[in-house]
Amino acid sequence: MKRICVFLGSNPGNSPEYRSAARDLGRELARRELAVVYGGSGVGLMGTLADATLAEGGEVIGVIPELLVQKEVAHTNLTRQHVVPSMHARKAKMAELADGFIALPGGIGTLEEFFEVLTWNQLGYHQKPCGLLDVNGYYSGLATFLDKVVQEGFLVNEHRSMVLTDASPGGLLDQFETYVPPQVDKWIERKKGL
Repeated sequence: MKRICVFLGSNPGNSPEYRSAARDLGRELARRELAVVYGGSGVGLMGTLADATLAEGGEVIGVIPELLVQKEVAHTNLTRQHVVPSMHARKAKMAELADGFIALPGGIGTLEEFFEVLTWNQLGYHQKPCGLLDVNGYYSGLATFLDKVVQEGFLVNEHRSMVLTDASPGGLLDQFETYVPPQVDKWIERKKGL
């Protein structure tokens, strides 16, 4: 692994622990000589992550749509900033550049980005690790929901296990290093011979 894509809030959230986690992840990635690929913003948790990584001597690659540059939220001091025409182009570029994906706390954009790359993994478009940095149990409700999706027959356990989760950046990145993607069919009916 050389680059990790991080999805996270463009707002800081209500808990100071979210900013602390973004800083800790940025520092840990820099220490491991893993470049950060992220949405290119200088505000919220996104700016915190980028600044912490850069301060530790790490590489930070932003990918930001033109519309958001015009709204003056682009980070102006990154290693490299790719300006793309749309959100679709942003996600495709980030996926192309990254060797794994981490979601920190964030809103619907963070969730949408994470679930898109997770779906691509499930369908076999890539075999890169996908993980949630579960700061203060932020993603515990989501984990419960994913278990419910398995119980209700819409997801197989092997694909549920693709969602790596840890409360610490180091623990999550350690899981990334040993990740082995499942080799199982997505379609439950075919597995059961229905």
